[in-house]
Amino acid sequence: MRRRSRLGLIAALACLPLAFGINARLGGAAEPQAAEHVGSWVWRSSVARFGGFSGLELSADGLGFAAVSDRGTLAQGRLKRDADGRVIGVEQATLLPLRDSKGEALTGRFTDAEGLAMAPDGSLYVSFEGYARVAQYPSPEAAAERLPRPEAFDAMQNNSSLEALAIGPDGALYTLPERSGAKDRAFPVWRFRSGEWDQPFALPRDGNWLPVGADFGPDGQFYLLERDFFGIGFLSRVRRFGIEGDSATGGEVLLQTRTAAHDNLEGIAVWRDAAGAIRLTMISDDNFFLVQRTEFVDYRLAP
Repeated sequence: MRRRSRLGLIAALACLPLAFGINARLGGAAEPQAAEHVGSWVWRSSVARFGGFSGLELSADGLGFAAVSDRGTLAQGRLKRDADGRVIGVEQATLLPLRDSKGEALTGRFTDAEGLAMAPDGSLYVSFEGYARVAQYPSPEAAAERLPRPEAFDAMQNNSSLEALAIGPDGALYTLPERSGAKDRAFPVWRFRSGEWDQPFALPRDGNWLPVGADFGPDGQFYLLERDFFGIGFLSRVRRFGIEGDSATGGEVLLQTRTAAHDNLEGIAVWRDAAGAIRLTMISDDNFFLVQRTEFVDYRLAP
């Protein structure tokens, strides 16, 4: 994400109780929508590498998870859910450093992992900011296998490049930057297939909303998690697109939160629960700030 002054963010978040007492809908309204909030759970840990999670993948049953962080960490484990499907805990969690192509732990400007996609064979793809690129990891401990890198990635804005990553039903990778370069400019979507990148289409930009995560659901649709920031906290929304060939259609808003309803949601995984409903599970990036939190958030789409 585009980092703001720590002091400014701390001061803004400190005003939350007063702000909510004045107007709980400040900065955005949760109008009647397709997604119903199932539950939220805060994950806490004292492990040094913990925090900053920006990309998320779940197993088909919504229990196994993988997440990547801004400091080049891969977290894996299992979610505990109650009878209503709410996340109530994390089990068997491990945190490992992501590695470069030589097998060494990532350092410096190369660590900022933002997007995560899992292939059917279990290999992981990670998109990065800082030095914009996508890498493949055959296994969590493996050295990175570098994908070709278009020259266009060099022109992306610093700290606002390849924020979201998803793998389509046909195995193609889709990624897009956090910023398009202008408020009246659509977000270019890049696709990797058959060993080559192309840029087949762009997704329309809407005001201050910026893409931060993406996933293809079990219905084959493309789900885009977006973020805004309004004075005292973050707003989140999810749009759904149909992708066919070299075009994208739709863009229905399934979910839009009020300001500070959740923390800084940046990763999204879309799956189907035992009742057959589409579920949106998201994770927040706490920016390694004590006043923020790592939060799993679940929504269910109405049939």
